[in-house]
This record gives sequence, structure tokens and C-alpha cells, in this order.
Amino acid sequence: MTANRYLTVQALTKYIKRKFDVDPYLANIHVKGEISNFKQHSSGHMYFTLKDDKARILAVMFSSANKVLKFQPENGMNVLIQGQITVYEGSGQYQIYVKEMQPDGIGELYLAYEQLKAKLESEGLFALERKRKIPQYPNTIGIITSPTGAAVRDIISTIKRRYPIGKMILHPALVQGENAAKSIADAIEKMNQMEKIDVLIVGRGGGSIEELWAFNEEIVARAIAHSHIPIISAVGHETDFTIADFVADLRAPTPTGAAELAVPHIEELMEKLLNRKSRLIRSTSEMIRHERKRLEFLERSYIFKNPQRLYEQKMEHLDRLTNQLSRGMKQKIQSLFIDFTQLQKQFLRNQPKKQVEHEKEKYKRLNNELQKQLMIALKDKQQEFSKVLMTLEALSPLKVMDRGYSLAYTENQQIIKSVNQIKEDDRIRVQVADGNIICEVKEIGKE
Repeated sequence: MTANRYLTVQALTKYIKRKFDVDPYLANIHVKGEISNFKQHSSGHMYFTLKDDKARILAVMFSSANKVLKFQPENGMNVLIQGQITVYEGSGQYQIYVKEMQPDGIGELYLAYEQLKAKLESEGLFALERKRKIPQYPNTIGIITSPTGAAVRDIISTIKRRYPIGKMILHPALVQGENAAKSIADAIEKMNQMEKIDVLIVGRGGGSIEELWAFNEEIVARAIAHSHIPIISAVGHETDFTIADFVADLRAPTPTGAAELAVPHIEELMEKLLNRKSRLIRSTSEMIRHERKRLEFLERSYIFKNPQRLYEQKMEHLDRLTNQLSRGMKQKIQSLFIDFTQLQKQFLRNQPKKQVEHEKEKYKRLNNELQKQLMIALKDKQQEFSKVLMTLEALSPLKVMDRGYSLAYTENQQIIKSVNQIKEDDRIRVQVADGNIICEVKEIGKE
């Protein structure tokens, strides 16, 4: 046998790879299984093993595909995968190149979670500007959780250790199961009806998404949003995110973390108080020292040694002011008297009686002048009227008629100026100086 009959490993691997690549069934395969050996490279690519209880296969999901994932894959997570089966030539191992991936068993819940999250976010329930500030030194801390879980013990022990002067009020609530969401919402509402609760811690310990689902319900989210008491959410572990976390005023990674965020540490407070006490003592001592110097200066001052001198100076100043006031009053009175005299003289010059007599004389003079001008104007108009009247009489048709002339009118009361305006048997009216003559045309002659 010759050596040419033997394939290289690379050639064999390429051949097998081509067989995988041309198989249409393997080009778009759907597989479900559990993630193990998960690793995300710095490049963003994800490498893991997909397994069940009897077999396993290597899987790769490149960053271009996994950047659209709405969840972070973890070891032990059951997933549904769509991808392509091929052979990696470097190792000769077949593996699946993942195109799409979603959680198995929680896909429906996860979809509901995403839909509610988008809805509440569009309403502004996640907005930073609506979140209230957690009080720095609360007097009373409200706790809403299961009274039997580990979370409540962690919260209470942490608060007692860090802030023993704080009061705690525990309102038990269901944190898992069908009625858990309503129980949590009712507890938040009842806590808000109480007085003097400064901050609320709402949460529970870790669990699966089904166990934490009560904190993804809309009724809980709206109860948190409507609360006038600031709320710290403490649901599950650090990697668990619920709708309640987004709506709450502050999210804690764990119930213990919520207790630490809700109250300060007593030792830190004591240190702050001691520092402030020291600063207050130093400030007070400095102020006393400064005021003591001022007092010593005042005690040595001239005024305290001879107070009578100050009194005498003030009395002398008062006398001067009194004299100035007296002179000022006299000058003011004299000035007002002069003004009064001038006004009195002006009033006498302008008495109403004299004004009335003067206006009467002025009226008589103007009236006489008006009468005179009216008579002149009337005479002129009379003369002008007589001239116009004479002219009208000279031009009047009646004057012409007195000399034997007459005017002829048709039945339509039109003056007859031409024989063409009438015809035989027409009735016409002839006006003479002293009356009218009704005539009937017998004959018409033309010149």
C-alpha cells in the first residue's frame, strides 16, 4: 500500500466538516439542555457545554448573537437553543454554533416580566426623579417579609447590631405562592397608614424565578410607587432583579444589604458625634477666649472708667440739638407766615365778587358787539336777497307770459318744443299768465 492512500488528519476533518455543513437538518437545529462550564470571553463570545443526563455537546455563541440576550446565562440554567451543528477543525470536535437562546421552563414568565417592565417604564415608574431619598437617621424601620424566613432574621440582627436605637415594626406577608402579591401590596398599604415609619424594607431571600415571582406582579409595583414612605427592595440574591427593584426608591442586593442601607452604623455615629463634640468644645473655647479679651478691653476703656464724662457729653449734645430744633421751628413758622400773607393778598386781589363783575362787564361788551355785527350781517344779507329777487323776477317765465307768451305741454307734461312731439287729435295743455287752456290738435303745419 502506498502512502498516497492515507488522508491527513486535517483533510479528514475538513471532509467531515463539509458533511456536517451540507446537511440541511443540522443547519438549523433546535436543542434543549442544561448549561455547564459556562465562560464568557473578554471578546464577548460565550463558550459552554449543553448537556442532559445522558450526553453533552460543546456550544459557542458569538458576541454578535448574544448581545441581544435579555438575560445572563449561568451554570445549571436550562435553555432552549436554535443553532447550527458544525465541526471545529482545530480540535476535530463537533459543536453547536448558537444563534438564539432563551430560558427553558421560564420563557412564559420571562416574557410577562419583560412586558410589564416595558409598560411600567413607559409610565415613568422607574424614573430617577420620582425616587425618594432614604432618611439618614430613621427612628422607625418597617419590615415586610415572611416572619419565618432567613431574610427577616438577617434584617433584624443587622439593624440591632448596627443601629440598636432604631425601632422596628414587622408586618408579616406571604412572599411566595398564588396570594403572595396581594399580601405584599396590602402590607405596604397598611404600613403607609401607620404613623412615624421612616423607611420600609420589602423583600425575601433567594429562590427561583417562580419563587420570586410575587415581586414581579403589577399590584406590588404600583403599591411601591404609591407609597409615601421610602422603600428599599431586598429580593433574592445580588444577581436577582425583579420589577419591585426598579420601582423601589433603593435596591439592595440582599436582605442584609437592605438593613445596612436603611440604617447607619452606631459606631460611625458615635465617631461623628465625638468629632462634632470636639469641634464644638474647641469652637466654644475659642469664642469664650475671644469674648474674654473683648471684656478686658472694655473694662480698660475710658468709658467704663469715667461714665460721667459720657453722660455729660451726651447732655451737651442734647442741648445743641434742642437749640437747633428751636431755631429751626422759628424759621419754619416765619416762612409759613410769609407764605400765608402772600396767599391772603393774592386772595383779596382775586375775590369772586370782583371776578363776577369783571365777567359781567366783559359779557355786556361782547353782547353789544355781537348785536352790532348781527345787524350789519342782516342788512348785508337783505340787500343781497333783494338783488337776487330782482334778477329772478327779470328772468321769471311769468314775466314773459305777461307780455303775451305761453307754454304748451303734452299729456306727459313735457314742454312742446317741436311739432314732431305731437300728432293730430292729441290733447295738449297751454299755460298762459293767468291759467291753463286744454286744446285738441286739429292740424299740424311745418315751416
